[in-house]
This record gives sequence, C-alpha cells and structure tokens, in this order.
Amino acid sequence: MIRVRLPDHLCTLAGASREVELSVDGKATQQLVLDALELRFPALKGALRDPQTARRRPFVRFYAGGEDLSQLPPDLPLPPAVANGDEPFLVIAAIAGG
Repeated sequence: MIRVRLPDHLCTLAGASREVELSVDGKATQQLVLDALELRFPALKGALRDPQTARRRPFVRFYAGGEDLSQLPPDLPLPPAVANGDEPFLVIAAIAGG
C-alpha cells in the first residue's frame, strides 16, 4: 500500500482526505502511483500531469524519501520506505513569486 499526501486544494478538488492509500501493480514508481491516483480520483486527471504528454505540471512537485523526484524519470522505482508505506509520497504545490 502506498500512502500519498495531497495539498489542501487538491483534496478539495478530488473530494479526498489529506492522505490516501493506493495499491499499485508491480514495482512502485511515480508513474504508477500517479496513474492509480488519477484512476481513483478522476478530478485530478490533468491537475498533476498534462493529459496529452503525461508530463508534470510546472507548479506541482513530487517528493519521496526526503528527495525531490520532480525532475527524475517517472518510471524509476520509489524508495523502499515509500514503496512499502512507511513514508508517504508527497504531492507539493509549488509557489512562484519574488
């Protein structure tokens, strides 16, 4: 079971709690977790990734095991602590400004 922690505005959009649990088939990767999240909460489709290219939206970041995974290939395995549910996969809303 993968734990995913969402920012408040995405919880509201999806009608989900702050942290959700998901099952993924095979080795847990960013791509599989996001696929499972969008399948369970269809309102999130397009909010995290571009629906045509599946690329991460510019102001969304993904963290796991204390590391920013946002720029890494989405098919890399997640850290074991995240894959086995000890730590959550974090979806963070980035803020621009100066």
